[in-house]
Amino acid sequence: MKTIKFFGLLFVSFLTLLSCKEQPTRYTQSSPEIDTLKAAIAAYEAGDWEGYQTHYADTAKIYHNTTDKFLSATDNANAFKESTAQYSSYGFIKDEGDSEMVVTDDGETWVNYWGVWQGTLSANNQSYKMPVHLTAQFADGKIVKEYAYYDRTPIVLAQMEMQAAQEEAGMEEDAAMETPSN
Repeated sequence: MKTIKFFGLLFVSFLTLLSCKEQPTRYTQSSPEIDTLKAAIAAYEAGDWEGYQTHYADTAKIYHNTTDKFLSATDNANAFKESTAQYSSYGFIKDEGDSEMVVTDDGETWVNYWGVWQGTLSANNQSYKMPVHLTAQFADGKIVKEYAYYDRTPIVLAQMEMQAAQEEAGMEEDAAMETPSN
């Protein structure tokens, strides 16, 4: 009987040790991967396109507002370089963002970022804000896949209005030049 109690106690102790084994972190708000995504965002804000690309794997696929058309880190940096040139200032509003890292059931590491982007168009000196969500998959410390979602509609509409106003002003100027003077 003492032997049965002894093995029973030994078995319970074994199960207790197994359950106390440290489990891998599945969710956190501080990690090297979060720091990497924040560094990529900081490089974007600084217009450091070479530095921006260093946070991505050579084979990274970047999807912005799409699920089927991706850019490489180089192509995305070039697109950002072109699009940010039209702003006198741009970046994410400090203290209006949040980040988290999760490890999926399949062992994939993802970092999610929510923030508010703000930019001032040089052409009309108007400031625009938009919420942005980024989710980036990491492997070996680099971003291998990124999805970003944001709504640029107010900016696009403002650009269309400015374009229409320029075209109208051009037509009025052409009409004035064609009018014969007496």
